[in-house]
Amino acid sequence: MIETPFDRKRGERGRVTRDTIIAYIFMLPMLVVKVLFTFWPIVFGTALAFATVNIGKGFSLEWVGLKNFEELFGFGEFAGRGPDRDFWYGLTNSLKYILVVPFIQLLSIGLAMLVNRTIPLIGLFRTAFYVPVVTSFSVVGLMWQWMYNQYGPINFILTSLGLMDAKNPTNILNNPVLALWAIMFVTLWKGLGYYMVLYLAGLQSIDRSLEEAAVIDGANRWQVFWHITIPGLRPTILVCSLLSTISAIKVFEEIFTMTSGGPAGSTYTAMYFIYNKSFGDYRFGYAAAAGLVVAVVSIFFAFINFRLTRGDQNA
Repeated sequence: MIETPFDRKRGERGRVTRDTIIAYIFMLPMLVVKVLFTFWPIVFGTALAFATVNIGKGFSLEWVGLKNFEELFGFGEFAGRGPDRDFWYGLTNSLKYILVVPFIQLLSIGLAMLVNRTIPLIGLFRTAFYVPVVTSFSVVGLMWQWMYNQYGPINFILTSLGLMDAKNPTNILNNPVLALWAIMFVTLWKGLGYYMVLYLAGLQSIDRSLEEAAVIDGANRWQVFWHITIPGLRPTILVCSLLSTISAIKVFEEIFTMTSGGPAGSTYTAMYFIYNKSFGDYRFGYAAAAGLVVAVVSIFFAFINFRLTRGDQNA
């Protein structure tokens, strides 16, 4: 029997359909996990922002419309009280945390370029930089609490250099002026290895012939870095800056393990406010509304970050 073009096309469609079905069968377990633990919480959490939860009535929901948002922003029946100061103070501290983003990106690029070399034991150095990333934050928090302690090694160094009164050293995490900045440094220290690995992958994807051609044409190291390396890293810079910006806005683990929002609320963040309202006051609907506001703020800053980092790439 002679095979016609129609038969060949039908056979190809059948193979494509079969391959597609097999692919979805393999993806099904992860898709189920994704739906249960990502998409469903997003949908339910968004709906919860427009309701209150009655714990005493078997976790029943009562729809209240925009009441939770009115309380957050100080509108409607809450106009006389004004906006929720705790939430907006926490969100302000969360936005301050964005200041860590450019430092972590610049240092990560520098580290990636440093370890992007074929020298003995370079794998050991890469591993050493990455160890903090895989270390539990409960361990990291305890370690840095000791480091920042009144008689810890950091104060010992500061007093030895004459930068702190040796007779009256201060616990840095108990200082309302220094506590937030100290925790930012911990975030910087812990995240460097993660972004270093991403930038290292980006560096190794850049065509070496471009750099060699630029050197042959007389370009110095700075010109090669600015005109070859940075444009080649632009997609990685976009991803890393987006991830670090969103992580900075929703900072929680560092605060929870090291200061619990203190001292005097100086490290109180928006996510810690949401945690307190959820598991302290059991106001799940109000906490969900605050979480939705934080999500919108994160999307806004992610959009700005995308526009600034992407630039005129398509020009």
